[in-house]
Amino acid sequence: MIAEAGLLRRVSRDLAGARVAALRQGLALMPMTDEPAGAFTDGGDAEVLGFGRLSAGFERTLGRWSVAGPLAYVEAEYFGGAGEQRAAVWADGTLVLGPLDVPVKRWFSRPVGPVSQALRRLGVRRRPGGDEFDAVGLGRHRHTDDWAASGAG
Repeated sequence: MIAEAGLLRRVSRDLAGARVAALRQGLALMPMTDEPAGAFTDGGDAEVLGFGRLSAGFERTLGRWSVAGPLAYVEAEYFGGAGEQRAAVWADGTLVLGPLDVPVKRWFSRPVGPVSQALRRLGVRRRPGGDEFDAVGLGRHRHTDDWAASGAG
């Protein structure tokens, strides 16, 4: 999950196992490891909106949290430069963008990829010739556990 750093720290404060890692441009990322993801299960393990770790309970929570400011839920998986991205943004209590996705094994231009589109909706500015993904520093780690280790609890 990605949002303005202060908002993300507030909403994750009482969430067991939550870690918040700083990104550039005033944003932060909360990696969805097993512990925080488990706090939102609602008895079923059905995926919501096509996301692997987004339960219906967590989707409702994202809507509530987004009243205080927009937030994005993103998933990305790559191997050898090919992979997939999925992203959605909530604001003012409702889903306002997505879900957006790019299928496995399809090359795409990251400036228009789902994660970059979600970051644009959060107000991220990119440099000429760059993309929003790199502008906030999402390339710093390749694995969810590495992001969790870099964040404050």
